[in-house]
Amino acid sequence: MPAEPVILAFDTSAAHCAAALLAGERVLAERVEEMAKGQAERLMPLLEDLLAGAGLGWRDLAALGAGIGPGNFTGVRIAVSAARGLALSLGIPAIGVSSFEARAEGTPRPVTVLLDARRGEAYAQRFSETGAEPPRLAPLESLMEEGAGSPVMAPEARAAYPLAVAIARVARRRLGTAQPRPAPLYLRGADAAPPSDAPPKLLD
Repeated sequence: MPAEPVILAFDTSAAHCAAALLAGERVLAERVEEMAKGQAERLMPLLEDLLAGAGLGWRDLAALGAGIGPGNFTGVRIAVSAARGLALSLGIPAIGVSSFEARAEGTPRPVTVLLDARRGEAYAQRFSETGAEPPRLAPLESLMEEGAGSPVMAPEARAAYPLAVAIARVARRRLGTAQPRPAPLYLRGADAAPPSDAPPKLLD
């Protein structure tokens, strides 16, 4: 077992299952599997394969890092639920890390991170040397205009680290400090709407 605390990080906020094992600065293992659906069934076997490939078990972990979005509603819930359940059963902390924080990891500050929200919109969060502004949803064009003359990470820009590795790095840095339980970061309401038809009447 590595001398440094081992962090297992994973993310299912988009059309993928991404996971990484980190010990100190060393990436012990990493895997990304692209998939439009099926993350709920694939995540746990993927994590077990990752641990086994590195010669480690669940009890070797010091903490978990979980991607909390923003992103696909169902995907975000899968990672958050898995992190909470594993943390409870293993007795280790689970640390939620947003996609903004992951993409900003290793990038000079200040920087504004943009994430594709489709429909001509983007999720945005600005990071300074001392902190971060609240994330928001706005038209992509207006966000690009706001960022003119200052560093902006557009949705298609390459991040300094792969997503799961970045989540693990952020989680490692927060290890040992009080952290809230991972919770989904939603910046847009669900696309699904309740049916407009009136519910059937019950007969007496």
